[in-house]
Amino acid sequence: MKQRRSSSSRPRRHGKAQSSRANAGRRDAGRLRIIGGDYRRRQLPVLDHPGLRPTPDRVRETLFNWLSAATPGARVLDLYAGTGALGLEALSRGAREALFVEQSTPVARALEANIATLGATGRVITTAAEAFLGEALGNDTAPFDLVFLDPPFRQDLAETSCRRLAEGGWLATGAFIYLEVEATLEPAVPEGWVLHREVRAGDSTGRLYRLP
Repeated sequence: MKQRRSSSSRPRRHGKAQSSRANAGRRDAGRLRIIGGDYRRRQLPVLDHPGLRPTPDRVRETLFNWLSAATPGARVLDLYAGTGALGLEALSRGAREALFVEQSTPVARALEANIATLGATGRVITTAAEAFLGEALGNDTAPFDLVFLDPPFRQDLAETSCRRLAEGGWLATGAFIYLEVEATLEPAVPEGWVLHREVRAGDSTGRLYRLP
């Protein structure tokens, strides 16, 4: 669900009906509304870019109800960030800082502008999420408490991304990982990840995992 993005966007199903719905979705996606926390009701522009739209309010509200106790003070990683809707929502609700990873340069610049508008503590890295996770965790980077992982559909990125998160030392003890994939996919996740909550929305399923 999340912000359907840039060059790293999920492929859409083809066909006249789906195309019409996608076009309608883009017309409605000109603004991102923060729905809770310090920036509640702030509205931010969304770049007019194919496939880019914020995660719907209903999904964000459900997710952050689940994460209400975990978000304050958290270090957040928003992979395949797009509009950064989830990372920005986390910052609004008390996350200490957020790192956004977005492959498209125009989309990343638009996200940087929105972070600056809010005065939030966030940083954007313009690179592919797969390349980012393939690097070693730097000495100046602490593990993350909360990760939003929304890879493009039907590109076999979910399991690889999860494995690299686990093996690369990116996750703090007790971290939460929100993974969103197409509804038909049940990805294998690393050993020790415990399914905490699950939500179905449209053609996608969101699963919230937690480390022991």
